[in-house]
Amino acid sequence: MTGVILLFLLGLVLMVKGGDSFVEGAEWMARVTGIPPFVVAATVVSLGTTMPELLVSTMAAAQGSGGMALGNAVGSVSCNTGLILGISLLFLPGRVDPRPLREKGTLLLLALLAMLAFGIDRRLTWGEGLFLLLLLVVFLKNDMEAARRSPFPLEEGAGRSPHAAVVYIGKFLLGAVGLAAGARLLVDNGCILARLLGVPEAVVALTLVALGTSLPELVTTITALARGQSSLSVGNIIGANFLDLTLVPAVSSFAGGGVLPMDHPLDLLMALLLLTVSLLPSVRKGRFRRWQGLALLVLYGGYITLLF
Repeated sequence: MTGVILLFLLGLVLMVKGGDSFVEGAEWMARVTGIPPFVVAATVVSLGTTMPELLVSTMAAAQGSGGMALGNAVGSVSCNTGLILGISLLFLPGRVDPRPLREKGTLLLLALLAMLAFGIDRRLTWGEGLFLLLLLVVFLKNDMEAARRSPFPLEEGAGRSPHAAVVYIGKFLLGAVGLAAGARLLVDNGCILARLLGVPEAVVALTLVALGTSLPELVTTITALARGQSSLSVGNIIGANFLDLTLVPAVSSFAGGGVLPMDHPLDLLMALLLLTVSLLPSVRKGRFRRWQGLALLVLYGGYITLLF
């Protein structure tokens, strides 16, 4: 039992360190291409911070643990929104550009409603996964249009030197290796812990595993708060949530043989409630308020209490 817990914690450490290195390398790649910060956060950074969820869910699906695969994805959406965005808005409410917030917020809610519709028959098929990937293509197309509308100055000087390229690409690759190794430890030992404790795999995925794979988003949010960049935090979480609801379920359904069980529609409804509280009051003027952060934290705390 002790060995399993230690390996589980080692997996978390590898994912945090690997995610941090991966994100740093990805951010550098974005900066030297001149992509605007909000778009960077919603795409490149969110892709980096979502790699743990993607790896964990794909490995779980391939090993026959469908409940953990989708539970991790949905649980990460709730954790990202209720806990991480809640912390961000509680301590640093502020403004973001309302246009990309409306566009990305609408696509995010559409992806969640699609998941709810697909869950009526309590399963996710590969065809439904293809539809989710189509939504992802629309999301990325929207990002490219946003980048053309708001060009950002290219980074000059040492950031574009050959030495910097070697350092940051090395961090990117080492981070990817750390994420892969940590994800494997997390899945294997998370399943063992669930069996030893008599807790359903889906509950472990919705809580412990989801929190573990959301740690890169938490690290990014804390860093953004320290630098006074609330829009970076919000953009990262919106992008990460969209990937959790499209890319992660789609790839997991393919890895799981074309069909994954969806046994917990109430978890999707909780994610919908949290996204509604965080997005709807803000889409018109692009302003987030402190009460939204408090409401998200209270709702998420009640949800976790109900699960256990």
